[in-house]
Amino acid sequence: MSRDLGDWQTPPELSASVLNLLARRGIKWSRVLEPTCGTGSFLMAALRAYPEPDEVIGIDVQARHLAEAREALGNPTTQVQLLQRDIFSTDLGRDLDWRTDGPMLIVGNPPWVTNAELGSLGSNNLPRKSNVKGLTGLDAVTGSANFDIAEYITLKLMNELSSERPTIALLVKTIVARNVLRHSKEMGWPIESACIYRFNAHRAFGAAVDACLLVMECGGSDVIREIPVYASLETDEPSHVMGFSNGDLVADIHSYRLARRMDGASPLTWRQGVKHDAAPVMELESTPSGLLQNKLGEVVDVEADFVFPLVKGTQLNRGDTHDTPRWVIVPQRRLSDNTLWLQHKAPKLWDYLTSHRDVFDGRRSSIYRGKPRFVIFGVGDYTFTDFKIAVSGLHKEPRFRLLGPIAGKPVVLDDTCYILPCHDRDQADLLLQILNGPDVRHLLEALMFPDSKRPITKRLLQRIDLGAALDCAGYLTARPDTVDRLKERIRVRDETEASRGQLALHMD
Repeated sequence: MSRDLGDWQTPPELSASVLNLLARRGIKWSRVLEPTCGTGSFLMAALRAYPEPDEVIGIDVQARHLAEAREALGNPTTQVQLLQRDIFSTDLGRDLDWRTDGPMLIVGNPPWVTNAELGSLGSNNLPRKSNVKGLTGLDAVTGSANFDIAEYITLKLMNELSSERPTIALLVKTIVARNVLRHSKEMGWPIESACIYRFNAHRAFGAAVDACLLVMECGGSDVIREIPVYASLETDEPSHVMGFSNGDLVADIHSYRLARRMDGASPLTWRQGVKHDAAPVMELESTPSGLLQNKLGEVVDVEADFVFPLVKGTQLNRGDTHDTPRWVIVPQRRLSDNTLWLQHKAPKLWDYLTSHRDVFDGRRSSIYRGKPRFVIFGVGDYTFTDFKIAVSGLHKEPRFRLLGPIAGKPVVLDDTCYILPCHDRDQADLLLQILNGPDVRHLLEALMFPDSKRPITKRLLQRIDLGAALDCAGYLTARPDTVDRLKERIRVRDETEASRGQLALHMD
């Protein structure tokens, strides 16, 4: 299938499957709107569905797409309007001239791109960016530097056509479907029912992305609480049910209810690994002769106090953490350190970094602006503890690992990983048992969305109530004094956080 300005033209068999599914669900419609109709695949499927609609409208910005759609549709008895419009500047509630009444179906396949990607494809057809939070909050979606076009269009449909109480059925990336449902919940938009049907986007479009058909019946008097998820368009029994709990969308609401006692706030703070965005210079490998070499092929000779063993996400997930060929330069002990001090404390390192200053000057992230040239992030006292519990953020299954020193030095993780610093080996062993135990595993399985770019995040890990997990874990094999010391650490942390909260309250 071709892709033009972010649109994947939908195969006719997929469009037909979607309409058949909607009919099987008992959804009724007499008017059909395809807001980004392209060559009219969904319009054709709607005209061939039973019963045939009274009226259809297709909108697209490209005249050649509309010409193809017009030819494909022929001369149906149904009233058809094909409109060359910019979807972003069209008020869908006011500007469309419907000639009939009746239940409305909005169906289609909006662009699977962000606004930045659409710009790179040569399109000027973009929504206006704004930081203004209007009555609907919709403009806030476009206030960020980059946002998903399909998400914007879906929210626009829900906002501008809410009075029609339409059924909306759109092919979107699964993460877009979740974002739409979250935003609808935040805005209090009523949805009578919602469900998700997964389909094979690679087979349909050649796209390596997790995608679905999002079906929402808008209107009613309540905000949706449960969202069944089906494994395919042909399945009538859901594989699991997403849902909302305390305002948050969870991956499996039924599993969550069994594990919710573990859901709270971690009394210990998870930290992210180091972020430097200068891998060619900062990351080194051991050579057979025992020297260190950077990714540019240069032998590196700098002060050993600033070089540490490095474990990255894939290696961590495999559990291959007793040795590593990788090393990383860590020029700071704390985020507040000014790297200018290296001129005197580590002259060889200073000369090496200075010789590659172009790499550091070329770092694109805004976090480096206004900071010392060689600064890195994700560094603090926790970086240099001998024992850590760590987990990769990029893998679908959470596998917590215990890390001890390598070659007499604390292991450093990259920024795809999260760590929990430990006071000693015994405490690390205890935390590892808790985090890999069944209670925490069930909680994370209920909360996680495996198709996310980063399934495990700091926000997710901070929801693990280690105190509750410690109280419930009857399977622990740690010595009683180790358990008592961890409980004390958790208690002191809880009291410290409470004190900070009271101080903040007084300062306000």
